[in-house]
Amino acid sequence: MAGILDGKSMALTIKDELRREVVDWRARGYTPKLAVLLAGADPASQAYLAAKQRVCQDVGMVCDVHVLADLKDTVALQADLLALIERLNADEAVGGILVEMPLPAGVDKGLVLAALDPDKDVDGMSPVNRSRILSGEDGLFPATPMSCLEMLLRGGVRLAGKHVVVVGRGETVGKPLVFMLLRHNPTVTICHSHTRDLGTVTRLGDVVITAVGRPGLLRGDMVRSGAVVVDAGTTPTDEGLRGDVVFDEVAERASLITPVPGGVGTLTTVLLLQNVLKGMHRRFGS
Repeated sequence: MAGILDGKSMALTIKDELRREVVDWRARGYTPKLAVLLAGADPASQAYLAAKQRVCQDVGMVCDVHVLADLKDTVALQADLLALIERLNADEAVGGILVEMPLPAGVDKGLVLAALDPDKDVDGMSPVNRSRILSGEDGLFPATPMSCLEMLLRGGVRLAGKHVVVVGRGETVGKPLVFMLLRHNPTVTICHSHTRDLGTVTRLGDVVITAVGRPGLLRGDMVRSGAVVVDAGTTPTDEGLRGDVVFDEVAERASLITPVPGGVGTLTTVLLLQNVLKGMHRRFGS
């Protein structure tokens, strides 16, 4: 039976690290601050926002929330959003900026993300940070692929020379994760909806990471004995949150596995806050 890569305990450890770093920044005269921009009234965004506020308070960071009215005039809403980002970019008291997604229909997501100061872009979604991932430069990177990588590294999994199979090529997780993994020298294979006989490919993996959002996608006979399995594909269902992995089946064959819930998703908020501090180091120095 597989050992569990416990996201909850890792999140607690990272929180402790953040608290110590926030204390150091305060001693230098800076109070780390996250500015969250909420445009519209998406219920999921509001729920995630409340969670971010709680974690910010827990680690001693300030969380300023800027709510923009869900105007029918999306041209005006977009202009207001871009003007606010420009102001926050210039505000040295703001350590990081997070634009909650999804944006209201009619607002140009690409234009909004491109307006962010890359060193305040804690979601790692701006074009500059995307290019830094591809080029091997340092930058602020998206929280979910970072969480997949953190769980492996903190779980003691050595990636150099291993074969990692990533299932899912989405813009949010799969694509950036491939290039983030390559920094640690594994061989990486990426699978997608056109991959023939998915199990034949996933059985080759020393590490298998799923990021599709299709419950029951990865079954026990699709992984080799002793593989490490990371499930980043969460889907709300009537039975609760479910991952891509059929947990009981895969856990019988894997050496390590992440649960859903309690796995990848538990690290994302603390890693967003880690990006706030990383951006501050980039702007102000160590």
